[in-house]
Amino acid sequence: MRDAAVLLTSRVVVCLLLSVSQAARPGHDIRCGACRALVDEMEWAISQIDPRKMIQTGSFRINPDGSQDIREVPLARSEGNLLELMETVCESMADYGESTDPSTNRKSYIRIKSRSGEAVDLSEAALDSRVTASLKFACETIVEQQEDEVIEFFGHETENVKDKLCSKRTDLCDHALTMAHDEL
Repeated sequence: MRDAAVLLTSRVVVCLLLSVSQAARPGHDIRCGACRALVDEMEWAISQIDPRKMIQTGSFRINPDGSQDIREVPLARSEGNLLELMETVCESMADYGESTDPSTNRKSYIRIKSRSGEAVDLSEAALDSRVTASLKFACETIVEQQEDEVIEFFGHETENVKDKLCSKRTDLCDHALTMAHDEL
């Protein structure tokens, strides 16, 4: 009898844990989606800047030996440019809609407005102003809390920023390593 009670109690605990994780997942999905969209938008904005444009950084003071500590870096990946992009990048979350994977019931966020003016397939996207507002808020929170990491990753050309920033560094996407890389 006691074994049956322990077994029943353990099953109830497992069910409760599963229901709590299911309830907590939507917020997790939106934070993950915001991070992945943020990366896409930052990469696109950086790609729109002429890679030949350079900016001088460093100290403009003259050292005792007459030299200066000035170096040239690409404008697109300069800290000043990245900070400027980060101020407005979350506005583009209005261009995203929500899509639900029928097999896993996980939410993902896809661009619903083309940057080039081409038609976009909206058959799998749900358009909801509450989702857009939540995505924008999540993006703004990420930019505020992870500013140093965003600058670090985008300050250098890095491959697979979505996984490195959103999963490995910030743990915003625990499942992103199993997601398709062209989802957003």
